[in-house]
Amino acid sequence: MTLRNILKAKPAGFISIAPAARVTEVVALLAEKHIGAVLVTDHGRLVGILSERDVVRCLASHGAAALELTAAALMTSNPNTATPDITVEQAMGMMTDGRFRHLPIIENGMLTGLVSIGDVVKAMIEQSQYEVETLRTYVTGAV
Repeated sequence: MTLRNILKAKPAGFISIAPAARVTEVVALLAEKHIGAVLVTDHGRLVGILSERDVVRCLASHGAAALELTAAALMTSNPNTATPDITVEQAMGMMTDGRFRHLPIIENGMLTGLVSIGDVVKAMIEQSQYEVETLRTYVTGAV
Protein backbone atom coordinates (compact mmCIF):
# COMPACT_ATOMS: atom_id res chain seq x y z
CA MET A 1 0.00 0.00 0.00
CA THR A 2 1.26 3.47 -0.86
CA LEU A 3 0.58 6.93 0.49
CA ARG A 4 -1.47 7.56 -2.64
CA ASN A 5 -4.03 5.06 -1.27
CA ILE A 6 -4.20 6.99 1.99
CA LEU A 7 -4.62 10.33 0.19
CA LYS A 8 -7.48 8.94 -1.90
CA ALA A 9 -9.35 8.03 1.30
CA LYS A 10 -8.89 11.50 2.82
CA PRO A 11 -10.67 14.71 1.86
CA ALA A 12 -8.79 16.45 -0.95
CA GLY A 13 -6.40 19.26 -0.14
CA PHE A 14 -4.58 20.34 2.97
CA ILE A 15 -4.72 23.08 5.57
CA SER A 16 -2.05 25.74 5.45
CA ILE A 17 -1.18 29.12 6.86
CA ALA A 18 1.10 31.98 5.80
CA PRO A 19 4.54 32.43 7.38
CA ALA A 20 3.49 35.87 8.71
CA ALA A 21 0.49 34.47 10.63
CA ARG A 22 0.68 34.99 14.39
CA VAL A 23 0.87 31.97 16.67
CA THR A 24 -2.55 32.91 18.04
CA GLU A 25 -3.95 32.37 14.51
CA VAL A 26 -2.12 29.06 14.23
CA VAL A 27 -3.50 27.85 17.57
CA ALA A 28 -7.02 28.90 16.61
CA LEU A 29 -6.73 27.04 13.28
CA LEU A 30 -5.38 23.87 14.93
CA ALA A 31 -8.24 23.93 17.44
CA GLU A 32 -10.94 24.75 14.88
CA LYS A 33 -9.87 22.00 12.46
CA HIS A 34 -8.99 19.46 15.18
CA ILE A 35 -5.53 18.89 13.71
CA GLY A 36 -2.06 18.52 15.19
CA ALA A 37 -0.04 20.40 12.59
CA VAL A 38 -0.43 22.93 9.83
CA LEU A 39 1.62 23.40 6.69
CA VAL A 40 3.25 26.79 6.28
CA THR A 41 3.09 27.90 2.67
CA ASP A 42 4.21 30.98 0.79
CA HIS A 43 2.36 31.49 -2.52
CA GLY A 44 1.54 27.76 -2.63
CA ARG A 45 5.11 26.67 -1.92
CA LEU A 46 5.82 24.61 1.20
CA VAL A 47 8.24 26.49 3.46
CA GLY A 48 7.63 24.71 6.76
CA ILE A 49 5.38 22.84 9.12
CA LEU A 50 4.16 23.94 12.54
CA SER A 51 2.83 21.48 15.09
CA GLU A 52 1.18 21.63 18.49
CA ARG A 53 4.47 20.40 19.90
CA ASP A 54 6.30 23.38 18.41
CA VAL A 55 3.81 25.76 20.05
CA VAL A 56 4.06 24.05 23.46
CA ARG A 57 7.86 24.10 23.40
CA CYS A 58 7.89 27.77 22.46
CA LEU A 59 5.40 28.60 25.22
CA ALA A 60 7.62 26.77 27.71
CA SER A 61 10.65 28.82 26.73
CA HIS A 62 9.09 32.22 25.89
CA GLY A 63 5.91 32.30 27.93
CA ALA A 64 2.96 34.37 26.71
CA ALA A 65 5.25 36.31 24.37
CA ALA A 66 5.28 33.20 22.16
CA LEU A 67 1.73 33.99 21.09
CA GLU A 68 2.91 37.17 19.35
CA LEU A 69 5.54 35.37 17.28
CA THR A 70 4.90 34.36 13.68
CA ALA A 71 4.48 30.92 12.18
CA ALA A 72 7.83 31.45 10.44
CA ALA A 73 9.55 31.90 13.82
CA LEU A 74 8.27 28.58 15.19
CA MET A 75 7.96 26.34 12.15
CA THR A 76 10.29 23.57 11.14
CA SER A 77 11.75 24.88 7.89
CA ASN A 78 12.22 22.57 4.92
CA PRO A 79 10.45 19.60 6.52
CA ASN A 80 10.94 16.05 5.33
CA THR A 81 8.56 15.25 2.50
CA ALA A 82 7.54 12.18 0.54
CA THR A 83 5.94 11.31 -2.76
CA PRO A 84 2.56 9.59 -2.97
CA ASP A 85 4.26 6.48 -4.33
CA ILE A 86 6.27 5.51 -1.25
CA THR A 87 4.91 2.65 0.79
CA VAL A 88 3.16 3.00 4.10
CA GLU A 89 6.04 1.06 5.68
CA GLN A 90 8.59 3.49 4.25
CA ALA A 91 6.57 6.44 5.54
CA MET A 92 6.35 4.90 9.00
CA GLY A 93 10.11 4.38 8.98
CA MET A 94 10.75 7.99 7.99
CA MET A 95 8.40 9.29 10.68
CA THR A 96 9.79 7.01 13.37
CA ASP A 97 13.44 7.71 12.54
CA GLY A 98 12.85 11.45 12.20
CA ARG A 99 10.61 11.62 15.28
CA PHE A 100 7.83 13.55 13.54
CA ARG A 101 4.13 12.84 13.11
CA HIS A 102 3.17 14.67 9.93
CA LEU A 103 4.56 14.12 6.45
CA PRO A 104 3.86 16.58 3.61
CA ILE A 105 3.32 14.91 0.23
CA ILE A 106 4.89 16.42 -2.88
CA GLU A 107 4.13 15.24 -6.41
CA ASN A 108 5.71 16.73 -9.52
CA GLY A 109 7.04 19.61 -7.42
CA MET A 110 3.57 20.47 -6.08
CA LEU A 111 2.33 20.12 -2.52
CA THR A 112 -0.61 17.70 -2.73
CA GLY A 113 -1.41 16.65 0.83
CA LEU A 114 -0.39 15.74 4.33
CA VAL A 115 -0.29 12.30 5.93
CA SER A 116 -0.24 11.86 9.70
CA ILE A 117 1.13 8.98 11.72
CA GLY A 118 -2.49 8.18 12.56
CA ASP A 119 -3.28 7.82 8.85
CA VAL A 120 -0.28 5.51 8.43
CA VAL A 121 -1.14 3.34 11.44
CA LYS A 122 -4.78 3.08 10.34
CA ALA A 123 -3.69 1.96 6.85
CA MET A 124 -1.32 -0.65 8.31
CA ILE A 125 -4.06 -2.03 10.57
CA GLU A 126 -6.52 -2.23 7.67
CA GLN A 127 -3.90 -3.99 5.52
CA SER A 128 -3.17 -6.48 8.32
CA GLN A 129 -6.88 -7.18 8.82
CA TYR A 130 -7.29 -7.78 5.09
CA GLU A 131 -4.35 -10.20 5.06
CA VAL A 132 -5.69 -12.09 8.09
CA GLU A 133 -9.13 -12.44 6.49
CA THR A 134 -7.58 -13.57 3.20
CA LEU A 135 -5.49 -16.21 4.97
CA ARG A 136 -8.45 -17.32 7.07
CA THR A 137 -10.55 -17.75 3.93
CA TYR A 138 -7.73 -19.69 2.25
CA VAL A 139 -7.15 -21.99 5.24
CA THR A 140 -10.83 -22.77 5.68
CA GLY A 141 -11.15 -23.56 1.99
CA ALA A 142 -13.82 -20.96 1.36
CA VAL A 143 -12.04 -19.63 -1.72
